Amino acid sequence: MPKRRVHVAAAAILNEQGQVLIARRPATVDQGGLWEFPGGKLAPYETGLEALKRELCEELGIEITRAQPLIRIHHEYPDKHILLDVWETRQFSGEPFGREGQAVRWVEIADLYNYAFPAANLPILRAVALPREYLITPEEADEAIFETRLIRALDEDGVRLVQLRAKELDEAAYIARAEKALAICHARGARLLLNAEPAMLDKVDADGIHLTSVRLAELAEKGERPIPDNKWLSASTHDQQQLDQAGQVVCDFVSLSPLRVTPSHPERPPLGWHDFQSLVEQACMPVYALGGMSRHDSDHARAVGAQGIASIRDFWK
Repeated sequence: MPKRRVHVAAAAILNEQGQVLIARRPATVDQGGLWEFPGGKLAPYETGLEALKRELCEELGIEITRAQPLIRIHHEYPDKHILLDVWETRQFSGEPFGREGQAVRWVEIADLYNYAFPAANLPILRAVALPREYLITPEEADEAIFETRLIRALDEDGVRLVQLRAKELDEAAYIARAEKALAICHARGARLLLNAEPAMLDKVDADGIHLTSVRLAELAEKGERPIPDNKWLSASTHDQQQLDQAGQVVCDFVSLSPLRVTPSHPERPPLGWHDFQSLVEQACMPVYALGGMSRHDSDHARAVGAQGIASIRDFWK
């Protein structure tokens, strides 16, 4: 028998303090007592946004004035297939409260993991915690230029997620640059991932590791996450097989490329927005669009399901 399919619209509602609103499921319903992101099932002929506006008015007494797609999640339960259509909103009128008697609470994003959520909600926690823009550093030989441009990207562009990519440096030089970059990032509230072997975290206590597609394939054969859960794990992906491998090693997010033709990899055929969206739809974690991206593409990327855009050139000036 085919599983019952359920389409649900949900919201990550953020206030001016950067807190997110969560609600507790009644004890009498399926997975009762767990916390969730507010929302509900789509009625016949409703779009996700229409359902979201209706549900949030009925459940919380607020009117959504603007919302943007955040992530779409397909999740298999024993008795059903659920599609979570998740939107992010910071613009609403009214003060949310539990109109149906449910508990609601504003929570710091960093504290979300202290609450018990249904399994289908877990990718939302990652998406809420991640920014829309992701800087990948280029091969920069001059340390002074590297430091100046990193600081500019953080201070002027507001970048809050950085991947340190420096394949031309030997290990000692990479560690020295990583320690300097980590201090610069943390002083500005940004996270730093190391494009290196997972064991590099034993030498530099960065915020996580980024896996190349080659490293990803090697680790996927083992089928286990190579770093602790309190560190971010990302990977480079280019097709469905690699997205599946990222799921096998429990990546928190990935980049998917190339969306457009790029000077660094002119031999790779671009995905284009259509194929990119098809791949993102089946991903089990947030996905950044990479390859010819700029900040002007950010809204378009979100509209087709991406977390945001990743770039080297647009942030490294």
